[in-house]
Amino acid sequence: MIRRILLAVLAVLVLPYLLILVYALPFTRPVSTLMLSELALMRGYDRQWMSLDDISPNLVRAVMMSEDARFCLHGGVDWNQMRSVVEDALDGEATRGASTIPMQTAKNLFLWNGRSFIRKALELPLALGADFVWSKPRMMEIYLNIAEWGPGIYGAEAAAQHHFKTSASKLSTKQAALLAVALPNPFTRVASKPGRGMTRLAGVVERRARASGAYIKCIYP
Repeated sequence: MIRRILLAVLAVLVLPYLLILVYALPFTRPVSTLMLSELALMRGYDRQWMSLDDISPNLVRAVMMSEDARFCLHGGVDWNQMRSVVEDALDGEATRGASTIPMQTAKNLFLWNGRSFIRKALELPLALGADFVWSKPRMMEIYLNIAEWGPGIYGAEAAAQHHFKTSASKLSTKQAALLAVALPNPFTRVASKPGRGMTRLAGVVERRARASGAYIKCIYP
């Protein structure tokens, strides 16, 4: 009995790494654990897969500048940022997020929401593995197709249609910035109904996105 339990636990731990290899294939269209939970609860979800070439560069730039400006420079984990967060925590100071796009992608695909040391310990090697196996464009493509932008709204195309009645390929710089700043919490930050603070933050992201040329060369050489 114990042996079977151990084998089951081992299989659960190994499966994500096998899926990383499978998801490297360009024709695969991964789904997140949240999307699977929507199906399990018989709620369904809206997601229309879009290749990165069909997603507006405005959104790619805005998301990168908002979520992970060093995306092209690190190998899945931004160790400098992580070190600063740990030092702040040890000093008793309020900590800020240090999740990179690969870390968020690994969490969305294979893990669960919520803060815990167990989840973070599982997330780090998955992010490193995914970043090693996938190209940067493939990582961004997967992330933008599984990100949650509202109840049952997953991926850039569904988000663009839901919030702005347009395609992800036609998002303006302002719309892209609003979607980007909504990502940390799309339930309280609604891209199509921004408050004053969210509008101000989107303006900052929009300006950074316009000046992001040196930061996004791994996507747009």
